[in-house]
Amino acid sequence: MNAIGKALWFIESHYAGDISLEEIAETAGLSRYHLSRVFGLATGCSISGYIRARRLSAAALSLAGGASSILAVALDAGYSSHEAFTRAFRDHFGVTPEEVRNRGHIGDLELMEPIRMNTAPLPKLDEPRFETRPAMLMAGLQQTYNYGGNAGIPSQWQQFNEHFGTIPGQVGNVAYGICTQEEGQDSSFQYMSAVEVRDTSELPEGFESLKLPAQTYAVFAHRGHISGISATCHVIFTEWLPTSGYKHAGLPDLMERYDDRFDPRTGMGLTEIWVPVKS
Repeated sequence: MNAIGKALWFIESHYAGDISLEEIAETAGLSRYHLSRVFGLATGCSISGYIRARRLSAAALSLAGGASSILAVALDAGYSSHEAFTRAFRDHFGVTPEEVRNRGHIGDLELMEPIRMNTAPLPKLDEPRFETRPAMLMAGLQQTYNYGGNAGIPSQWQQFNEHFGTIPGQVGNVAYGICTQEEGQDSSFQYMSAVEVRDTSELPEGFESLKLPAQTYAVFAHRGHISGISATCHVIFTEWLPTSGYKHAGLPDLMERYDDRFDPRTGMGLTEIWVPVKS
């Protein structure tokens, strides 16, 4: 069972009680940071969001079955008051707990079922090469995405490609997709379509900048269509990194590198995935 499978097993076995991210990470054999990142990549939702949805789904079934006490259902779902539970339930399902209990069925509520991991074979990684780079100043368009809600990234690249090649101060003819995640945030990540620049004094409107520190990267190859890159990232973080003798170095989470071996029109070719590491 891989790391995400272990995490899902632990959550499904314990979500009715108090569980912490530390406990789930320990069971999965990953750090909290990397578990949050890979769980999102593998399942399309955050750990906290998944646990909340599973608890509220169990609560909805209990209410539809005629539970006598809404407060008891709230406490079982991990909420300390009727009010907090009602607010969370309404935000999630669009109806109140009272409505579900009164009508006696779940109707069109979209319940969160247990996630079953895809058993299709994951891609086989080539051994990475290692590159040490000086600090890099990056600039581009950045958006925040929820895990499972990143369908807007191709459109972001379409916008960015209108500027590529004419960005003031652009270094070289290479584009980068830079993923970052704030400490303690497991429901969303930032994605920047970027180039390296010499300075940021004349950037186009809407562009943001990011300075990456001098560091060493493990560089992996993703071959084929770009839509499959999340599976390659999954293998890197759940299989290679935990057994490599390296630790993730921090910023960025990972970086996609697109040079002339990638065809942006078809989405096919070779993409490099750069992961900052330290011994």
